[in-house]
Amino acid sequence: MGQGDRLEREKWVEREKRLLSRMIALYCRAHHGRLDLCDDCAALEAYAHQRSEHCPRMDSKDFCSNCPHPCYRPQEREAIRRVMRYAGPRMLFYHPVLLIRHVFHTKRKGKQTEVNA
Repeated sequence: MGQGDRLEREKWVEREKRLLSRMIALYCRAHHGRLDLCDDCAALEAYAHQRSEHCPRMDSKDFCSNCPHPCYRPQEREAIRRVMRYAGPRMLFYHPVLLIRHVFHTKRKGKQTEVNA
């Protein structure tokens, strides 16, 4: 992996982490009535960040839900699924630029993977 590839991967991981944090915060605010994250949501955020940082398929996948070999434990997988189901549609209203950028980069990344295959 070259320096450019490593930097691109790091940027992608940071985008993923930022999006996950915003989605978890939106979910926690609505379901737990807190402005800061509750202990459960903070633990889920830390787990999700750790998984993103160490994902062996980050260079070739688009969304974790489409991954053929998910690395989330079942309990956290269900928790993040609930967060995504709730926060995903609402991201358009709360963080539209972040969402549009994520979708754009994901689609572009998927096309690059298809071309390289």
